[in-house]
Amino acid sequence: MRKFLLYITVLTTGLLFIGRLFYLQVIDTSLAIRSRDNAIKVVYDYPQRGYIYDRDGELMVSNQPSYDVMVIPRNLKPFDTTEFCSILNLTREQLETKLDKARIYSPMLPSVVIPQLTKSEYAVLQEKMRNYEGFYIQKRSLRDYQVDHSANVLGYIAEVNQGIINKNPYYISGDLMGRAGVESTYEEILRGVKGVKYIQKDRFNRDIGPYKEGIYDTLPEKGQDLTITVDNDLQAYGSRLMQHKRGGIVAIEPESGEILALITAPTYDPAKLVGRKRSANFTELYYDSIAKPLYDRALLAQYPPGSPFKTLNALIGLQEGVVDTHDRFACHNGYVYGRGRKLGCHSHSSPLDMIPGIAQSCNAYFANVYRRIIEKYPTPQEGIDVWNAHLKSFGLGQYMGNDLSTGQPGKIPNSDYYNQIYDYPTYKWYATATLSNAIGQGEVLMTPIQLANMAATIGNRGWYYTPHILKKIDGEDIEIKDFTTKHHTTIDPANFEPVVEGMHQVYKAGTASTLQIPGIEIAGKTGTAENYTKINGKRTQLTDHSIFVAFAPVDKPKIAIAVFVENGYWGSRYAGRIASLMIEKYLKGTITRTDLEDWILNHSLEDEYAKPLSGEPFIINQ
Repeated sequence: MRKFLLYITVLTTGLLFIGRLFYLQVIDTSLAIRSRDNAIKVVYDYPQRGYIYDRDGELMVSNQPSYDVMVIPRNLKPFDTTEFCSILNLTREQLETKLDKARIYSPMLPSVVIPQLTKSEYAVLQEKMRNYEGFYIQKRSLRDYQVDHSANVLGYIAEVNQGIINKNPYYISGDLMGRAGVESTYEEILRGVKGVKYIQKDRFNRDIGPYKEGIYDTLPEKGQDLTITVDNDLQAYGSRLMQHKRGGIVAIEPESGEILALITAPTYDPAKLVGRKRSANFTELYYDSIAKPLYDRALLAQYPPGSPFKTLNALIGLQEGVVDTHDRFACHNGYVYGRGRKLGCHSHSSPLDMIPGIAQSCNAYFANVYRRIIEKYPTPQEGIDVWNAHLKSFGLGQYMGNDLSTGQPGKIPNSDYYNQIYDYPTYKWYATATLSNAIGQGEVLMTPIQLANMAATIGNRGWYYTPHILKKIDGEDIEIKDFTTKHHTTIDPANFEPVVEGMHQVYKAGTASTLQIPGIEIAGKTGTAENYTKINGKRTQLTDHSIFVAFAPVDKPKIAIAVFVENGYWGSRYAGRIASLMIEKYLKGTITRTDLEDWILNHSLEDEYAKPLSGEPFIINQ
């Protein structure tokens, strides 16, 4: 064995050396990469970002040329900083800060020093670039908005941060990506693919031509164009109607789930977030904590739904068999329950059955229906959970799985929630403890898009498609399973007919009778929701919110809509007018109810929004 030990040792050592050499030369390319980084300059060729069109092919977003000043820190040579800063309108301190940041990112990789030069700045600097070794100009495209609305829908593009770079190797410092709206959701489709050029350098760091005759170079691939479901004209009109107001409008095509309009107010011109002033403008918008123009109320604001929610309680009551369309309930300006407590109501004829109960929005009627639903079961816990399950089938209390960049689930309480509130079983609770749910107040919260989807579902007599905003890619229709799968509610289709008729009567003889549109049969529901906030630490009731949901035509509807106007007094005052005008605009293309339009355009709620600061009194229950 001893005589073989020497041979084994030599053989093992040789194999180890050979293995190490193989690893260093074939597997581990780090040294080659370092050598290549020293001898090769990588230049990216950025593609055109895909265009965005509305549902009718109207261009909403295109591109415009932009020029970024780039730097590779290790290639910098002494230069005239005074002249350089003068051309780019920079201070010396600002330039030094940017160069320090570039060195920290990487001495050998390019970083953006000045993004998005104007054409005039580019022209002046281009003539003098030979004096600034280590700097170069990189051409790319910025968004060019053809509309001054829909910022919440379209979104914006902004420079990537280090966190994004760490997560996604596609991006490098200075790259732009979609950060909200369609730009964010469909970033990978819109952005295209960067082209790459490898430039050989000599020992004096001078460019001497393409590396290996350009065999590794690639051409950029333009981003794909998107056609979205929104109607540009309807968006523009809704944005105009919502000027000097706060809230949201969502319109949906019931037969497809396509979003026709998605409007939040107040908003901003999307062009404000393009160019070198983007950062300053974004900061201004971000810190506007009063109007909150960056806050998408149509998707994020969770409001009490008010009286439109009564239609759901009517459907659940019919499905559970606790009420029929002929059951009548008395209303004496409200519903009295539990030790003299009263759920108030406005004056109307009494008693009422279901259809006039919906048309007149009777609180007492729906208080009775709600109690029957909950009290059908042995315990209120069982009743509330059955009620909850029916509502969940409408997509409420949850994210609906749409392709929008943000959202909120709303809130539909269940027995666990109330057990915690009332410390059950220490204290028992009954249907009257949750009676505000009967009229869409209490603990129930919905977003405007959920209200619109509710209206679409009722118009469809019990089913809906997930609301979505993508229609075509590069002009080709797309079919995404999530958006072409019907969702059926737990309510039998036959039970929808009396509720639809009740909503139709809202326009014919009920709370929206003054809002009728000639030639269009509309089903709708007004809503008024109480509105509270804290002022100086005290819970204060503000002017009520105005709510309206509708669909039209009544049979086979083409549009379903929800309008929510903060501090808008009552349902038909602001939201109802806006909804009727939006329906007419979409179905007819013109406006005949110019009286409604003139009133909306000439009335502002800015004074209402100033009241928490001005101390003026609020309008309650008008």
